[in-house]
Amino acid sequence: MTSRYPVDFAALRETRAAHPERVAEILASRTRRDLVQGDGRLFIVAADHRARGALGVNGDPMAMSNRYALLESLAIALSRPGVDGVLGTPDIIEDLALLGLLDDKIVVGSMNRGGLRGASFEMDDRYTAYDVEQVKRDRLDFAKNLVRINLSDPGSLNTLQATARAVSDAADAGIPIMLEPFMSTWVDNQVQNDLSTDAVILSIAIAEGLGHSSAYSWLKLPVVPDMERVMAATTLPTLLLGGDPAGDQDETFESWQNALLLPGVRGLVVGRSLLYPADGDVVGAIDTAAALVHGSPAPASAAPPKPAFAVHAHVSHQ
Repeated sequence: MTSRYPVDFAALRETRAAHPERVAEILASRTRRDLVQGDGRLFIVAADHRARGALGVNGDPMAMSNRYALLESLAIALSRPGVDGVLGTPDIIEDLALLGLLDDKIVVGSMNRGGLRGASFEMDDRYTAYDVEQVKRDRLDFAKNLVRINLSDPGSLNTLQATARAVSDAADAGIPIMLEPFMSTWVDNQVQNDLSTDAVILSIAIAEGLGHSSAYSWLKLPVVPDMERVMAATTLPTLLLGGDPAGDQDETFESWQNALLLPGVRGLVVGRSLLYPADGDVVGAIDTAAALVHGSPAPASAAPPKPAFAVHAHVSHQ
């Protein structure tokens, strides 16, 4: 594979095989930043889709199958000004840590990935990745869970109960937790999220009441029609999600821009539509989104910087 940027994948593989202890060492020494600083807004790049069996982008069901291409795009994204952090499962976060890409970034640990896309048990979205104890252990900055609520499927009750425990644990640990709620239904044996305004408002009402405290709860919500009504439904800090890219990218950016102006909206959490843009221009997509969030345009013709994306090698063989 020819790399667009100097990511040392050979060293990454060798460190994973010979010195797995380096993951914990790097996470323990990672330079952290305040969650809310500067303009108080966040732009987080999401990369937790693969662990739920969701590899498709723009009609290609295997678009995210190449791990190295995904890591390259994440490396590019995290090098761009205005990108505050990344959201991922442990495998992604640990690869990025070994590549030296997480210093001064907000790192969000994805928690429940058990509701595999297309599975008969998809609505029973078990907590199979991070839990709050491990988020705290690895010194991550944020936890995140998916809260799909299907009123006709008993599996949703297990998800709600587990999520309530996670919210309570996060509040006890003082760790912010990002809830991504949807009202969902089965359509032709596939889970479909209801993106109507009323359904999003209903999902908010259910999700924000989970756990014994909402002090550390945030929301991660889709951009839907009449976002003014949606944001009037909650006082929780809210980040907008990008979802599966579809339609005209300029129209998508415009919808994000309008929603970002609403009270309570604190930024964006977007993955596939920026890491796999239809025109292939990851830098352009990332920079445009960063400008929407932080309000200052990125340099129009600046090439992405080329930091040394080298693995933090183990220097002692003792």
